[in-house]
Amino acid sequence: MSTIPNLKLNNGVHMPVLGVGVFQTPPAETRSAVEAALSAGYRHIDTAAIYGNERQVGEAVAESGVDRSEVFLETKIWISDYGYDQTLHGFEKSAGKLGVDQIDLLILHQALPSDFGKTLEAYRALETLLADGRVRAIGVSNFMVDHLIALLNSATVVPAVNQIEVHPYFAQREVQTFNARHGILSQAWSPIGGITFYRDSGHANTLLDPVIGEIAKAHGKSAAQVMLRWHLQQGRSAIPKSTKPDRIAANIDVFDFELTAEQLAAIDGLETGKRGGPEPAAITLENFGRPIPRD
Repeated sequence: MSTIPNLKLNNGVHMPVLGVGVFQTPPAETRSAVEAALSAGYRHIDTAAIYGNERQVGEAVAESGVDRSEVFLETKIWISDYGYDQTLHGFEKSAGKLGVDQIDLLILHQALPSDFGKTLEAYRALETLLADGRVRAIGVSNFMVDHLIALLNSATVVPAVNQIEVHPYFAQREVQTFNARHGILSQAWSPIGGITFYRDSGHANTLLDPVIGEIAKAHGKSAAQVMLRWHLQQGRSAIPKSTKPDRIAANIDVFDFELTAEQLAAIDGLETGKRGGPEPAAITLENFGRPIPRD
């Protein structure tokens, strides 16, 4: 039985506030990670077409003994499948690999500034899938304010979610503010700063940050748990990634303590303004395009 609270999206759909992510998780490890997450009480799994592990996510859910209706599945369409018909086909590929008829949350993985018309057509396909009941909610990922403004000028459905890089060293407050103003939930990827481990971003290690460490000590919690609590208290969804069962379990043990206003402000004060992930404005098919196979 899951004890993770739900957040109500702007279309009334309820989504567990914490999920487990499988970015950069090899297919061979994905099934065991998802099995561990479901066993620990997670009911929200975040994957993507470009990750190459949707099939293993679906297999783990199907074999878990947890009813499909209890598991919130979120996945993403890659830029190579943008365009109206291509995105409808992208849905079919993802749903087939996941082994489901309906996806709970389907989002566009990146804006494609070099051909934003394709981005708009891709989102129009998401709107069709939503209207047809093939998805329960739709959204975007890594959309900056200018991308969101252009999208909202064309869309008939406001995105339910904008999944963006958010951690104590890079909070993207301007984007978060815009999201909140328009009823779009900010969902944090790399919520505990894992991006700082594998990107040459110039950041220190968030897990060893002395400010976070002191707060963790005061609560008898880990640095990771403090950072996740920071997200929750500021109204975000978060999708921490791990393949280790003990860390997966620890990442949802964050509902029995509360950070003070001073502690939240101290974490806010760690902002560096330096992005760890790719620059959204630099995303092009030439640099990032990659065919997404059906199987």
